[in-house]
Amino acid sequence: MSVFRLMGLYFRVGALNELQYRVNFFVQLLQSLVALGVGLVGLALVFDHTTALGGWSRPELLAVMGVHILMGGLINAIIQPNMLRLMDEVRDGTLDFALTKPEDAQVIVSVRELRLWRLVDVVLGLIVLGYAVMELHNSLGLAEALGFAAALLFGGLMVYSFWLMLTSTTFWIIRAQEMANLFEGIYAAGRWPVGIYPGWLSAGLTFIVPVAFAVTVPAEALTGRLTPVSLLGAATLAVGLLLLARWVFRLGLRHYGGASA
Repeated sequence: MSVFRLMGLYFRVGALNELQYRVNFFVQLLQSLVALGVGLVGLALVFDHTTALGGWSRPELLAVMGVHILMGGLINAIIQPNMLRLMDEVRDGTLDFALTKPEDAQVIVSVRELRLWRLVDVVLGLIVLGYAVMELHNSLGLAEALGFAAALLFGGLMVYSFWLMLTSTTFWIIRAQEMANLFEGIYAAGRWPVGIYPGWLSAGLTFIVPVAFAVTVPAEALTGRLTPVSLLGAATLAVGLLLLARWVFRLGLRHYGGASA
Protein backbone atom coordinates (compact mmCIF):
# COMPACT_ATOMS: atom_id res chain seq x y z
CA MET A 1 0.00 0.00 0.00
CA SER A 2 1.39 3.42 -0.96
CA VAL A 3 2.07 6.06 1.66
CA PHE A 4 -0.66 8.33 0.32
CA ARG A 5 -3.25 5.56 0.23
CA LEU A 6 -2.37 4.71 3.82
CA MET A 7 -2.69 8.35 4.83
CA GLY A 8 -6.03 8.60 3.06
CA LEU A 9 -7.32 5.49 4.83
CA TYR A 10 -6.35 6.73 8.28
CA PHE A 11 -7.75 10.18 7.44
CA ARG A 12 -11.12 8.64 6.59
CA VAL A 13 -11.19 6.60 9.79
CA GLY A 14 -10.13 9.57 11.88
CA ALA A 15 -12.72 11.84 10.27
CA LEU A 16 -15.51 9.30 10.88
CA ASN A 17 -14.50 9.02 14.53
CA GLU A 18 -14.47 12.79 14.98
CA LEU A 19 -17.84 13.22 13.24
CA GLN A 20 -19.45 11.18 16.01
CA TYR A 21 -18.92 14.17 18.32
CA ARG A 22 -20.06 17.11 16.22
CA VAL A 23 -20.61 19.37 19.21
CA ASN A 24 -16.80 19.45 19.45
CA PHE A 25 -16.83 21.49 16.24
CA PHE A 26 -18.67 24.36 17.92
CA VAL A 27 -16.45 24.14 21.01
CA GLN A 28 -13.35 24.28 18.82
CA LEU A 29 -14.78 27.12 16.74
CA LEU A 30 -15.45 29.16 19.88
CA GLN A 31 -11.95 28.51 21.23
CA SER A 32 -10.36 29.44 17.90
CA LEU A 33 -12.38 32.65 17.57
CA VAL A 34 -11.47 33.70 21.12
CA ALA A 35 -7.78 33.03 20.43
CA LEU A 36 -8.02 35.00 17.17
CA GLY A 37 -9.72 37.89 18.95
CA VAL A 38 -7.02 38.00 21.64
CA GLY A 39 -4.33 38.02 18.94
CA LEU A 40 -6.01 40.87 17.05
CA VAL A 41 -6.39 42.92 20.23
CA GLY A 42 -2.69 42.44 20.97
CA LEU A 43 -1.80 43.54 17.45
CA ALA A 44 -4.03 46.62 17.77
CA LEU A 45 -2.42 47.57 21.09
CA VAL A 46 1.06 47.39 19.56
CA PHE A 47 0.14 49.61 16.62
CA ASP A 48 -1.53 52.15 18.85
CA HIS A 49 2.02 53.12 19.83
CA THR A 50 4.04 52.53 16.67
CA THR A 51 3.69 52.21 12.90
CA ALA A 52 6.10 49.29 12.53
CA LEU A 53 7.57 46.55 14.70
CA GLY A 54 11.07 45.42 13.79
CA GLY A 55 10.51 46.71 10.26
CA TRP A 56 7.19 44.85 9.87
CA SER A 57 4.03 46.81 9.13
CA ARG A 58 0.60 45.95 10.52
CA PRO A 59 -0.58 44.02 7.40
CA GLU A 60 2.71 42.10 7.35
CA LEU A 61 2.32 41.13 11.01
CA LEU A 62 -1.25 40.11 10.24
CA ALA A 63 0.20 37.75 7.63
CA VAL A 64 2.55 36.32 10.28
CA MET A 65 -0.43 35.78 12.57
CA GLY A 66 -2.34 34.02 9.77
CA VAL A 67 0.55 31.63 9.12
CA HIS A 68 0.92 31.03 12.87
CA ILE A 69 -2.77 30.07 13.18
CA LEU A 70 -2.70 27.93 10.02
CA MET A 71 0.45 26.02 10.98
CA GLY A 72 -0.80 25.63 14.54
CA GLY A 73 -3.96 24.03 13.18
CA LEU A 74 -1.97 21.53 11.13
CA ILE A 75 0.27 20.71 14.11
CA ASN A 76 -2.67 20.19 16.47
CA ALA A 77 -4.74 18.25 13.94
CA ILE A 78 -2.11 15.87 12.57
CA ILE A 79 1.40 16.04 14.05
CA GLN A 80 0.83 16.43 17.80
CA PRO A 81 -1.92 13.77 18.20
CA ASN A 82 0.22 11.13 16.50
CA MET A 83 3.30 12.00 18.51
CA LEU A 84 1.41 11.94 21.82
CA ARG A 85 -0.06 8.55 20.94
CA LEU A 86 3.43 7.28 20.12
CA MET A 87 4.66 8.47 23.53
CA ASP A 88 1.84 6.64 25.29
CA GLU A 89 2.43 3.42 23.37
CA VAL A 90 6.17 3.40 24.02
CA ARG A 91 5.57 3.99 27.71
CA ASP A 92 2.82 1.33 27.95
CA GLY A 93 4.61 -1.21 25.74
CA THR A 94 1.78 -1.34 23.17
CA LEU A 95 3.73 -0.06 20.16
CA ASP A 96 3.93 -3.69 19.00
CA PHE A 97 0.57 -3.33 17.24
CA ALA A 98 2.08 -0.75 14.89
CA LEU A 99 5.44 -2.48 14.48
CA THR A 100 3.90 -5.79 13.39
CA LYS A 101 2.01 -4.18 10.48
CA PRO A 102 3.51 -4.71 6.98
CA GLU A 103 4.18 -1.00 6.43
CA ASP A 104 6.96 1.34 7.43
CA ALA A 105 6.69 1.90 11.21
CA GLN A 106 7.50 5.61 11.01
CA VAL A 107 4.78 6.22 8.43
CA ILE A 108 2.19 4.33 10.47
CA VAL A 109 2.92 6.13 13.76
CA SER A 110 2.83 9.47 11.94
CA VAL A 111 -0.60 9.24 10.27
CA ARG A 112 -2.85 7.21 12.58
CA GLU A 113 -4.47 10.06 14.48
CA LEU A 114 -6.52 12.99 13.19
CA ARG A 115 -8.19 15.75 15.17
CA LEU A 116 -10.58 16.89 12.45
CA TRP A 117 -12.05 19.86 14.29
CA ARG A 118 -8.60 21.39 14.88
CA LEU A 119 -8.58 22.07 11.13
CA VAL A 120 -10.87 24.99 12.00
CA ASP A 121 -7.66 26.87 12.76
CA VAL A 122 -6.39 26.12 9.26
CA VAL A 123 -9.50 27.74 7.76
CA LEU A 124 -9.26 30.76 10.08
CA GLY A 125 -5.58 31.11 9.28
CA LEU A 126 -6.33 31.18 5.56
CA ILE A 127 -9.01 33.84 6.11
CA VAL A 128 -6.58 36.01 8.08
CA LEU A 129 -3.94 35.51 5.38
CA GLY A 130 -6.38 36.50 2.67
CA TYR A 131 -7.27 39.71 4.50
CA ALA A 132 -3.58 40.47 5.12
CA VAL A 133 -2.74 40.06 1.43
CA MET A 134 -5.58 42.44 0.49
CA GLU A 135 -4.29 45.02 3.00
CA LEU A 136 -0.76 44.74 1.62
CA HIS A 137 -2.01 45.98 -1.76
CA ASN A 138 0.55 43.75 -3.42
CA SER A 139 -0.30 41.57 -6.37
CA LEU A 140 0.43 38.05 -5.23
CA GLY A 141 2.08 36.49 -8.26
CA LEU A 142 2.72 32.87 -9.09
CA ALA A 143 6.30 33.05 -7.79
CA GLU A 144 5.17 34.39 -4.40
CA ALA A 145 2.39 31.81 -4.14
CA LEU A 146 4.74 28.93 -4.98
CA GLY A 147 7.35 30.30 -2.58
CA PHE A 148 4.77 30.48 0.19
CA ALA A 149 3.56 26.92 -0.47
CA ALA A 150 7.13 25.59 -0.55
CA ALA A 151 8.15 27.48 2.61
CA LEU A 152 5.03 26.23 4.41
CA LEU A 153 5.79 22.65 3.36
CA PHE A 154 9.43 22.86 4.49
CA GLY A 155 8.40 24.46 7.76
CA GLY A 156 5.83 21.74 8.39
CA LEU A 157 8.40 19.02 7.70
CA MET A 158 10.82 20.64 10.15
CA VAL A 159 8.19 20.82 12.88
CA TYR A 160 7.29 17.17 12.24
CA SER A 161 10.96 16.17 12.43
CA PHE A 162 11.42 18.10 15.66
CA TRP A 163 8.35 16.45 17.19
CA LEU A 164 9.48 12.98 16.08
CA MET A 165 12.92 13.45 17.62
CA LEU A 166 11.41 14.84 20.80
CA THR A 167 8.94 11.97 20.99
CA SER A 168 11.67 9.41 20.31
CA THR A 169 13.36 10.39 23.57
CA THR A 170 10.55 8.37 25.19
CA PHE A 171 12.52 5.25 24.26
CA TRP A 172 15.10 6.37 26.85
CA ILE A 173 13.28 8.87 29.09
CA ILE A 174 9.97 7.78 30.61
CA ARG A 175 8.61 11.23 31.41
CA ALA A 176 9.15 12.91 28.04
CA GLN A 177 5.59 14.29 28.11
CA GLU A 178 6.76 17.33 30.09
CA MET A 179 9.31 18.20 27.41
CA ALA A 180 6.63 17.97 24.73
CA ASN A 181 4.45 20.39 26.69
CA LEU A 182 7.18 23.01 26.33
CA PHE A 183 6.64 23.11 22.57
CA GLU A 184 3.29 24.87 22.82
CA GLY A 185 4.77 27.65 24.93
CA ILE A 186 7.71 28.05 22.57
CA TYR A 187 5.49 27.96 19.49
CA ALA A 188 3.46 30.86 20.90
CA ALA A 189 6.54 33.03 20.31
CA GLY A 190 6.03 32.47 16.59
CA ARG A 191 3.06 34.84 16.65
CA TRP A 192 5.66 37.56 16.04
CA PRO A 193 8.55 37.56 13.52
CA VAL A 194 11.59 35.97 15.13
CA GLY A 195 13.74 38.91 14.03
CA ILE A 196 12.23 41.13 16.73
CA TYR A 197 13.67 38.93 19.50
CA PRO A 198 17.22 39.12 20.94
CA GLY A 199 19.86 37.33 18.90
CA TRP A 200 20.16 34.29 21.18
CA LEU A 201 16.40 33.77 21.25
CA SER A 202 16.03 34.33 17.52
CA ALA A 203 18.74 31.73 16.87
CA GLY A 204 17.02 29.26 19.20
CA LEU A 205 13.68 29.75 17.47
CA THR A 206 15.38 29.17 14.12
CA PHE A 207 17.80 26.29 14.59
CA ILE A 208 16.73 24.51 17.81
CA VAL A 209 12.94 24.76 17.65
CA PRO A 210 12.17 25.59 13.98
CA VAL A 211 9.48 28.19 14.67
CA ALA A 212 11.08 30.69 12.29
CA PHE A 213 10.93 28.28 9.35
CA ALA A 214 7.39 27.23 10.24
CA VAL A 215 5.92 30.73 10.55
CA THR A 216 8.20 33.68 9.74
CA VAL A 217 9.71 32.32 6.52
CA PRO A 218 6.32 31.51 4.87
CA ALA A 219 5.12 34.99 5.87
CA GLU A 220 8.25 36.46 4.28
CA ALA A 221 7.24 34.77 1.02
CA LEU A 222 3.90 36.61 1.07
CA THR A 223 5.45 39.98 1.93
CA GLY A 224 8.22 39.87 -0.66
CA ARG A 225 11.01 39.38 1.87
CA LEU A 226 11.93 35.80 1.01
CA THR A 227 15.05 35.26 -1.09
CA PRO A 228 15.85 32.15 -3.18
CA VAL A 229 18.86 31.54 -0.92
CA SER A 230 16.62 31.46 2.19
CA LEU A 231 14.21 29.08 0.49
CA LEU A 232 17.04 26.81 -0.58
CA GLY A 233 18.39 26.87 2.97
CA ALA A 234 14.94 25.92 4.30
CA ALA A 235 14.74 23.00 1.84
CA THR A 236 18.21 21.76 2.81
CA LEU A 237 17.50 22.00 6.51
CA ALA A 238 14.13 20.26 6.10
CA VAL A 239 15.72 17.29 4.32
CA GLY A 240 18.53 17.13 6.87
CA LEU A 241 16.13 17.16 9.83
CA LEU A 242 13.93 14.51 8.22
CA LEU A 243 16.91 12.19 7.82
CA LEU A 244 18.09 12.91 11.36
CA ALA A 245 14.61 12.33 12.81
CA ARG A 246 14.31 9.00 11.00
CA TRP A 247 17.73 7.91 12.32
CA VAL A 248 16.80 8.89 15.89
CA PHE A 249 13.44 7.08 15.63
CA ARG A 250 15.00 3.88 14.27
CA LEU A 251 17.71 4.05 16.94
CA GLY A 252 14.98 4.34 19.55
CA LEU A 253 13.21 1.28 18.17
CA ARG A 254 16.31 -0.78 18.92
CA HIS A 255 15.91 0.12 22.60
CA TYR A 256 12.19 -0.59 22.66
CA GLY A 257 10.93 -3.45 24.80
CA GLY A 258 7.22 -3.98 24.20
CA ALA A 259 4.62 -6.40 25.47
CA SER A 260 5.95 -9.11 23.16
CA ALA A 261 9.62 -8.51 24.01
